[in-house]
Amino acid sequence: MVGDSVNNFQLKDNNGNKFDLFASLDKKVLLVFYPRDNSPVCSRQLNDYTKNKNEFYRNDIKIYGINSEDQQHHQSFCANIGIDFPLLIDEDKKITKKFNALGFAGSTKRKLVLIGTDKKILFEKTVFPLFYLNSEQILKTLRENNVIL
Repeated sequence: MVGDSVNNFQLKDNNGNKFDLFASLDKKVLLVFYPRDNSPVCSRQLNDYTKNKNEFYRNDIKIYGINSEDQQHHQSFCANIGIDFPLLIDEDKKITKKFNALGFAGSTKRKLVLIGTDKKILFEKTVFPLFYLNSEQILKTLRENNVIL
């Protein structure tokens, strides 16, 4: 929930690197929970964020995708559509569950969680699986809510 403090966690990414949330909070961190690698809507969503990554960076936001698929799936997904930000592997879905991004049938919901450098949730939004917020919508909402300038 917005304003709540988060606990640290570590996961591996698509390249086998260790991600540590607190070590990554030199900037805000946008966790992009999404259902499936290489699915049509997820591909459009993460492709949009890749194309607009510099806009996020200009606003001190780093992007990390996250779902339960393995390293091989994530690497294939990155190669297929040119994703150039890390995709985190939450195989046991502990982090997905912790951020209330686990759906009824155990699938990952489409959810955005922005964490500030102070380790507090600044913004979160769950979106119906067939839709997503594009980069422009996210940045506009963050400006309207005074999360970014």
